[in-house]
Amino acid sequence: MAKTPKRAEKAASLSKKAKDAPEPQDLDPAQEALFREVEEDLRAEQMQKLWKQYGSYVIGAAVLIVAIVAGFQGWSTWQASVRADEAGRYFTAIDATGSDATVDDDALIALGKEGQTGYAEMARIRHANDLAAAGDTAGAIVAYDALSSDGGAPKPVRDLAAMLAALNAMDLEDPATVRGRLTPLAADDGAWRFMARELIATLDMRAGNADAARDMFTALTEERDAPPGVRTRASEYLSMLGGPATNVDADGGEG
Repeated sequence: MAKTPKRAEKAASLSKKAKDAPEPQDLDPAQEALFREVEEDLRAEQMQKLWKQYGSYVIGAAVLIVAIVAGFQGWSTWQASVRADEAGRYFTAIDATGSDATVDDDALIALGKEGQTGYAEMARIRHANDLAAAGDTAGAIVAYDALSSDGGAPKPVRDLAAMLAALNAMDLEDPATVRGRLTPLAADDGAWRFMARELIATLDMRAGNADAARDMFTALTEERDAPPGVRTRASEYLSMLGGPATNVDADGGEG
């Protein structure tokens, strides 16, 4: 609404007398109406100036927010779609629907190469497991090693593959090579440290290094965080070595 000269003069007069202006409740109806009209004109003019100065930024920010929200929703939808598709491919490949379950190795290999979700790693682990079960231990180790050295795979998956490779290598590779596989896994922060230490002690026992094996097995029986199975086997190995075996009950607790 354009301001007339007369109204502009009144607006200026009101602005100069703002401090002494009466409270709205003290104005008569005509004065109150004029006061509100002038205030609305001033507010509208101020908003126009602000919009001219910052309007383009507001529009740009709004467009960016809409794009981000739309992109996130699209990404989530795409992720869900890909995950569902790869889940279907995985379970179709293993076809574990009955006692005569069959596995499509080519489909597993393809999913392992092309997959973009955790089903790709599952397919690679399953394929390596199937090779080991079929007696192709060397091929299984190669498959496990490929996964454990894949920097794009999650660390827990890489560690699992490394552990399975070492386990299969126990009777195939020389002890020094197997020990080299197990040593990083036996670190204090390793997820598979207890099993890795058990296998290292087994290597020592096979090599006739009974003292080293006894020390490792003893440490495992005393390790409260070790899985019950590991502690039970360590106690049994200590008995075989003539060491002071720790009593381990059926639940893995010390008695």
